[in-house]
Amino acid sequence: MLKIFRKKSITEMIANSEKTDLTRSLTYVDLILMGVGVIVGTGIFVFTGIGAAQYAGPALMLSFVISGATCAFAALAYAELAAMVPIAGSAYTYTYTVLGELIAWIVGWALVLEYSIAAAAVASGWSQYVVSVFGSYLFTIPEQLQKPPGDGGILNLPAVLLVLFLTFVLYRGTKESARLTRILVFVKLAVVFIFIVLAAPHINVANWTPFMPFGIKGVITGASFAFFAYLGFDLIANASEECKNPKRDLPIGILGSLVVVTILYIAVTAIMTGVLPYTELNTGAPITAVLDSIGYRFGSALLGCGIIFGLTAVVLVLLYSQTRLFLAMARDGLLPVYIAKIHPKYKIPSLLTAITGILIAGVVGLVRLEILAELVNIGTLFAFIAASAGVLILRIKSPNAPRPFKCPFPYVITPLAILSCGFLVMNLRPETWHFFIVWVIVGLIIYSFYGYHHSKLGKEN
Repeated sequence: MLKIFRKKSITEMIANSEKTDLTRSLTYVDLILMGVGVIVGTGIFVFTGIGAAQYAGPALMLSFVISGATCAFAALAYAELAAMVPIAGSAYTYTYTVLGELIAWIVGWALVLEYSIAAAAVASGWSQYVVSVFGSYLFTIPEQLQKPPGDGGILNLPAVLLVLFLTFVLYRGTKESARLTRILVFVKLAVVFIFIVLAAPHINVANWTPFMPFGIKGVITGASFAFFAYLGFDLIANASEECKNPKRDLPIGILGSLVVVTILYIAVTAIMTGVLPYTELNTGAPITAVLDSIGYRFGSALLGCGIIFGLTAVVLVLLYSQTRLFLAMARDGLLPVYIAKIHPKYKIPSLLTAITGILIAGVVGLVRLEILAELVNIGTLFAFIAASAGVLILRIKSPNAPRPFKCPFPYVITPLAILSCGFLVMNLRPETWHFFIVWVIVGLIIYSFYGYHHSKLGKEN
């Protein structure tokens, strides 16, 4: 029975971290852009307006500070583990070294849920914006090809084409995908900065009164929802084996992306609530509402452009992270080892990349994803808790292990990360918990019949 809790040796993993067939081409700038690319999306384009109108008013700025600080607790834990064990797999790999194989498999299985459902859901949202823009300015895509069967259509064709195209980009290599990520993120940030430049001169400070119309409770409620606008920084850890200097670049990438995003969220919220009263921001397109109110009628086109480019970057990073997670699990024998083969020319897990792209394209093309949105959150929070617990346990069991980056005040930060993430996960809907339990049971069945018997660590022992 104790075999299911067998653990990887941290010393061996650190020694083997330099032995990778992947190309080390990413710098901390690439990692920051990767983090910003996946975090900045619907949070800044949609939630800023709804959050101000329904939860916190102008004090949504404080909500973003609180949720950003909560994420920072988990991010500090991730940064320490990523620098210690710079190997693909994120929380799955870290858990394998601390809590054992079974818990690592459950965490990895939860991350599969996070990455795959998130990629499909974001691609579906991207499709809706593309259909809207094309319908307004170019040509109308037949309705049967806009929606999956459960939504009245035959196939969500735009979303399928996006996933397949980005899979092709990933297949050509990490350097090429990083280059495209840079372009997409720069365009997305340009849209945000254009909005700031155009709208900031029209701020009326009187609109910030009352600052907390819903009281401190509204600020806290806004923070619990705003937390999900930060999800994605953990995906950076999956790039460990493709960093030029992972022990330095990973902490900078994880924490740097959080700082950049927090500043952007606060700035955009301050401008929105300063230009328009918070009661007028209850819309899914607040940037459009603000720009229209000051006479810039191209707001819709600007918003559409920003979101299309922004969501493209999100899907690209999610697909990348999913393949690297599968790579780590396959190399450990918990999934078939042959699918982890590295392409001799492009230096990427080619078969895994193709399989991941085809599976997610099938999901997004044929399945309704609205009901599954919260599943992304429960998988992520579960991984955050495991990673934070891992840091705390390692500090107690292996206090002298090499730590290129150290989480400050670990006996304060890591418990705060566990408690804050635990509070949020316990407040998810019962339906989400029911599906997650079923998902975990399916994962345990796969582990029992395949992973346990084919585990590389089990064979070595």
